[in-house]
Amino acid sequence: MLLKKTLTFASLAMLFSAQSPDSERLKDIFADSYHIGVAVNARQVNSSDEKVNTLIAEHFNSLSPENGLKWERVHPELDRYDFKFGDDYVALGEKIGAFTIGHCLVWHQQTPRWVFQDENNEALSKDALISRMEEHIEAVAGRYKGRIHGWDVVNEAFNEDGSFRESNWYKVAGKDFMKAAFRKAHEVDPEAELYYNDYNVWNAAKRKGILDFAKEMVAEGIQVDAIGMQGHYQLDTPTLEQIEQGIIDIHEAGFKVMVTELDVDVLPRPRRAVGADLNMNFANSDEYNPYKDGITAEGEAKLAARYAEIFEIYEKHKDKITRVTFWGLGDGNSWLNNFPVRGRTNYPLLFDRNLEPKTEVIEKIASKVK
Repeated sequence: MLLKKTLTFASLAMLFSAQSPDSERLKDIFADSYHIGVAVNARQVNSSDEKVNTLIAEHFNSLSPENGLKWERVHPELDRYDFKFGDDYVALGEKIGAFTIGHCLVWHQQTPRWVFQDENNEALSKDALISRMEEHIEAVAGRYKGRIHGWDVVNEAFNEDGSFRESNWYKVAGKDFMKAAFRKAHEVDPEAELYYNDYNVWNAAKRKGILDFAKEMVAEGIQVDAIGMQGHYQLDTPTLEQIEQGIIDIHEAGFKVMVTELDVDVLPRPRRAVGADLNMNFANSDEYNPYKDGITAEGEAKLAARYAEIFEIYEKHKDKITRVTFWGLGDGNSWLNNFPVRGRTNYPLLFDRNLEPKTEVIEKIASKVK
């Protein structure tokens, strides 16, 4: 039975307690909508903390890896792979019956420099680079064939204006690197879903560039199943209209919609946040780091309201969305504690630093489920 708006604050606290495995969970609340996922790190995949294990197993039916399957981690040297995290991660997904995601096969960041160089440290040719990329995809996606259900094949390859990012991949191989990556991923695991993933997909110009190229690939017979909209939002941006139009446009272009990296930054962002001294100053600033000792009731109310209006959009378009994944298990593990300024204290997720539920936030979200 789905949650109703009449649930009391106290009953929700009991409902979402990680220590109450017989209670209804996030994945049950959204059972008629979409998969509810969480990104996990190596400590959580191998955790001896029963609270961590219970929270993952009871609340989520989809898993994403944070960094463990990125190139620098899984393939750090030319002739060496490290599958320890990947093996444990996939085993966890199987243990809890999750729809398991691979993130990500090709990205301009967290890719070692040697990938683009030959034995003389000279730049590889286009054919050599694509061949090296295909070997990587075959090794990684091939190892988990039939066990990882969907891959972020290429991540963040477009600029805000919809043009291709001038990454090392693009400089050497042009847009063909993307086509080759998707072709190879399908060849290696024909049953896996294949995704393109990016941030700021709510930006119309960027989205148009992504969708135009995705449709070009499909027209050439290349499998692209979904577009991942990273949900890295702030309290006041993007607008609900921008989020909604992104979902509609992706669907109308013929692709599934996935919200791949959902969190809400509750901290103000300084215009300039670079350099160690600036970072230190901002981290110690009452203006830019206002919740050093804990988020206020007013701050959490704003977070709850923002999540509620976002999920109202998701529920309105649940026929178009197949997965919503939170980017982190609890506030203490969120990347937003260190972005765009290192050392601040952020509160962007549904579970706090002690992995306790934010009852007001969850109550607001649950009220939007139809």
